[in-house]
Amino acid sequence: MNRRAAILSTTALLAAARAAAPRGAFAQGATTPEVRKATLGYIALTDSAPLIIAKEKGIFAKYGMPDVEVSKQASWGATRDNLVLGGGAGGIDGAHLLTPMAYMIHTGRIVQNNQPVPMAILARLNTNGQGISVAAKHAALGAKLDASPLRRALTPESKVAMTFRGGTHDLWIRYWMAAAGIDPDRDVSTIVVPPPQMVANMRVGTMDAFCVGEPWNAQLVAQRLGYTAAITGEIWKNHPEKAFALRASFVEQNPNATQALTAAVLEAAQWCDVPGNKAEMASILGRRAWFNVPASDIQPRLQGIVDYGDGRTVTNLDLTMKFWRDHASYPFQSHDLWFLTENIRWGVIPADTDTRALVAQVNKEQLWRQAAERAGVAASATPTGTSRGTETFFDGKVFDPENPSAYLASLSIKRSGGGA
Repeated sequence: MNRRAAILSTTALLAAARAAAPRGAFAQGATTPEVRKATLGYIALTDSAPLIIAKEKGIFAKYGMPDVEVSKQASWGATRDNLVLGGGAGGIDGAHLLTPMAYMIHTGRIVQNNQPVPMAILARLNTNGQGISVAAKHAALGAKLDASPLRRALTPESKVAMTFRGGTHDLWIRYWMAAAGIDPDRDVSTIVVPPPQMVANMRVGTMDAFCVGEPWNAQLVAQRLGYTAAITGEIWKNHPEKAFALRASFVEQNPNATQALTAAVLEAAQWCDVPGNKAEMASILGRRAWFNVPASDIQPRLQGIVDYGDGRTVTNLDLTMKFWRDHASYPFQSHDLWFLTENIRWGVIPADTDTRALVAQVNKEQLWRQAAERAGVAASATPTGTSRGTETFFDGKVFDPENPSAYLASLSIKRSGGGA
């Protein structure tokens, strides 16, 4: 009886301690991180905000990792190279990453000597919030969501820029052009330009259009060098975008630290989506240490205020970048399947790739769930499944994750799956 009383007393004390502790507070003991530091890469894009805010607001420290370093990368290629090196060799342990890149690194397709570096996607960092911009010299043509007016001006020598072959920006601008009958491999020259260099390259007059994240589309408009033809949320409402990814070796060696990092990122994502925090967030991101751009180039589009630069100005919260709302942070496996299907479409990965098996290897949605519980996320705020279901695009195309081949077959311009 004394032993039973002692057990009941201990249980009651633990319950009281849990009730008294703030939700998401760092718990000592079994969940103590194996390391206090991780090095995470980011590109100067607004959708890196959850990593930057987690650092600036002490959220990584709250979860027991006070020495996390958030390190600026010059380009997506540099991010890849530093992920291959790893934190222990002077590189990085994880990153704010174009979602498809995690798969291409994992399979070795974009790695020197094709040596795979296993990767893990722990969370989505955002949905929406990218833009397709057109040079001022083409403004009179009036190309918007419908890119077909540009067909009169574009030639195989016309330069259309994105940030990384097979990455999200590449896929958005390809989809936009192909929907208008413009073949992105034959009718134009598609080139790679790092995000922070987009505006400077447009200024010299050699580029015709580009796709990139913010704040670079807004900055182009502010400098009157071009206009925003379309916001990517118009192409696919609430589309997935960047991922929070770690080297799989880090995840395997440091499961508690992985959970702590992910929980911190999820908490920061929630902070980023509070309307009252937008001005402060723009101010933080604009600092010299992070983006080194005026906060005025960041804040309006964060708030859904879009000056397209062609006479149109709209306020639409459904177009704005989402970090947490509408399950923005959840790494739906169905979305990763779309990215892989599109990369098959354009010949970036082989048509016979077992995409479902690949998603199962890289997408760690179960770890997201564990981290969400650690961060105090209510069960009601957690998706009930790993698929968001069928997705509809602006041109009427439908992607059913249960039948990707039907989607691929419906596309007229492609390199694989029955196309030219």
